[in-house]
Amino acid sequence: MDGERHSLAGLAGERATVLIFTSGSCPTARSYEERLIRLQASWHHAGVRLVAINSNNPHLSPPDTLAAMARRSAMRGFNFPYLKDSNGAVARSYGVARTPHAVVLDSELAIVYTGRIDDSRTGDGPRSRELETAIEDIAAGRPVGISQTEAFGCSIIW
Repeated sequence: MDGERHSLAGLAGERATVLIFTSGSCPTARSYEERLIRLQASWHHAGVRLVAINSNNPHLSPPDTLAAMARRSAMRGFNFPYLKDSNGAVARSYGVARTPHAVVLDSELAIVYTGRIDDSRTGDGPRSRELETAIEDIAAGRPVGISQTEAFGCSIIW
């Protein structure tokens, strides 16, 4: 959204990088925005960096244009970069087809977790928090216990 091209190496966290594939058109993805803001605020001190990526085709999904993304980021107060994957190549390279979908990379940028953020589509009392558990494992120097879950939400609009 800043008009610059970004690379994973330039956005990486010290301990972990959390890629969140999201969209402005998906109600499920939008329901996670406040949780993602809190997650970044809680873990930035531990060297964890969250990066949101929107891979939807803006020609087919007006809420996913750069201008709409900029408005949403400002309105919600995102404390993390919100990037546009203009042709969906980044999502495809990680095997992502839904929003929201989390991909956690360790300090060597190897995938250590991929899947859902937690088990609540609305934010009401999640029983399991797979993404945060993966981050806790990394912060504690442990191998990630659960490395893959099924993401749910909206299909990416290619």
